[in-house]
Amino acid sequence: MRCLALLGLAIGFAGGTGIAQPQGANPAPGAAGPPAPAVVELFTSQGCSSCPAADALLAQLAGRGEVVALSLSVDYWDYLGWRDTLANSKFTERQRAYAKTRGDGAIYTPQIIVNGIAHVNGSDEGQILQAIDKTSKAVAAQRVPIRLSEDKGKLIVETGAAPPGTQVKDATLWLAVMSPKVEVSIGRGENQGKKITYTNVVRELMPIGSWSGKALTVELQRQAILRPGTDRCAVLLQQGHAGPIVGAALMNHF
Repeated sequence: MRCLALLGLAIGFAGGTGIAQPQGANPAPGAAGPPAPAVVELFTSQGCSSCPAADALLAQLAGRGEVVALSLSVDYWDYLGWRDTLANSKFTERQRAYAKTRGDGAIYTPQIIVNGIAHVNGSDEGQILQAIDKTSKAVAAQRVPIRLSEDKGKLIVETGAAPPGTQVKDATLWLAVMSPKVEVSIGRGENQGKKITYTNVVRELMPIGSWSGKALTVELQRQAILRPGTDRCAVLLQQGHAGPIVGAALMNHF
């Protein structure tokens, strides 16, 4: 599978990076905590012969404590003979929105977006690690802490306030509901005959609040956000429509 527009590493330093801690290690907003992990979003497709290597690499990245890794399957390769069983048109729209925000028009698979800022080839570990390092260092002062917890059947999301002295930009609080592992046997298309394991498969990505620089708490009924086969979630605080991710948190089981 050839990329639609592979432009290599393109990094802009106009916003923030992600914050995410594993379940049980989420400090309260404002409290000191470990270095903030990066947010890595892989746009992938079962109909793309270049994607299995990126899917395997995402599984490795997901095992690193300093990374929150998300797999988002797109639908624009379905015409090649295999309809992606995990694809969601919302994820295709999200990928296009990123390209529009960056202004480079680069849309391809496998594509990884790091911290909502940089796009790289999803199977190139060196480029991914370079993007994580550069974006995280450049926007460290912009990070907003987020805490995820569960109490009496409710998922509780707490965000901190904007760091003192930083420019406040309105942001959306997104909830990603995920399946930790999904195995798919592909019957047709470029990956015919392969069984591929997908990690942190996003089943639903929904806005749950708006943030304008002040501390915010959102409570959600667990049963209202559960999907079949999902017991993992992540929260992203993202500037604009598809801008920098200035905060995030991960809960492995909820």
